[in-house]
Amino acid sequence: MEKQRIVVGLSGGVDSAVTAHLLKQQGHEVVGIFMKNWEDDDDSEYCSSNIDFVDAASVADVLGIEIEHVNFAADYKDRVFAEFLREYQAGRTPNPDVLCNAEIKFKAFLDHAMRLGAEKIATGHYARVRFNESAGRHELLKGLDPAKDQSYFLHRLNQQQLSKTLFPVGELRKTEVRRIADEIGLPNAKKKDSTGICFIGERPFREFLNRYISKEPGPIRDERGRRIGEHQGLSFYTLGQRQGLGIGGLKEKGAQRGGGEHAPWFVARKDVEANTLWVVQGHDHPWLLSTTLEADDASWVAGEAPSPGAYAAKSRYRQADAGCTLGPGANGAFRLDFAEPQWAVTPGQSAVLYDGEVCLGGGVISQAL
Repeated sequence: MEKQRIVVGLSGGVDSAVTAHLLKQQGHEVVGIFMKNWEDDDDSEYCSSNIDFVDAASVADVLGIEIEHVNFAADYKDRVFAEFLREYQAGRTPNPDVLCNAEIKFKAFLDHAMRLGAEKIATGHYARVRFNESAGRHELLKGLDPAKDQSYFLHRLNQQQLSKTLFPVGELRKTEVRRIADEIGLPNAKKKDSTGICFIGERPFREFLNRYISKEPGPIRDERGRRIGEHQGLSFYTLGQRQGLGIGGLKEKGAQRGGGEHAPWFVARKDVEANTLWVVQGHDHPWLLSTTLEADDASWVAGEAPSPGAYAAKSRYRQADAGCTLGPGANGAFRLDFAEPQWAVTPGQSAVLYDGEVCLGGGVISQAL
């Protein structure tokens, strides 16, 4: 590859730091950009944006590259957070990291980088981009480290975005990335991976949502319709959730399916109209299993939907690919029929389709059947 001007999104983490190092090593002109996406409570113990910027700046210093601090908080609020709240209020469970990639990292950030004269951008995501000569288009591939693959979060990227994007660490395993960071003396070589939603940090989620969504308590009912507790507002629960329900075992013998009176409870359904949370006992209760899902708001990497047929899909991140058949749904939606029942398929989450190591795109789950 000839020498190019490449703008790297430096987050303060080890993956983006090694990304910048690898590109510099290849002889490219590398510029770092630190994205600030959230500023509602910047001084709180949970928002690590200031610490992350210090880490990113010290990485830039060690690598000998420039770094610019760019504030995308207004874009983030309009394009990601507003949608995130709308989905929660509708009783669904959105995936803000998918939205953040589509709207901020590969739109607002990409546009900004192009204005700086960049030919490409790079991030520390564990994924790969390949140009398929025979098809004449770019493909999004899984990262080579199966435990770290992040193609699920990137499935909404299009041809134009992929043509401008590099994912150098997607070719490596995480252990190798840490080894490189250590070897070149990066100050954040041992920094632990960030978890949780990109803007919330490590804070308790319910406490955070409380500030933006009004509480509407209502009944918690079991599969027989008995009221067994009170929920704090449907937005605060997700399908398959086991912790934080505030209900113990039922004492009535023989009333439970799959595990007796002390079997754990799981959230199985959310009835927004009746403001009722339905729970069941036992991880493999039939209410928690689905063989079909429908998804809308589809986004396909190739720019068009793949042909109906046999593929694999993930209906949540960190899930093994599940064999399925793709078929059309109504109004541009699509339908996936799975060979094996899938657990806690959740409206609002992304259903992402794969053909081997190629990520084809996906959509937002509207219902599970």
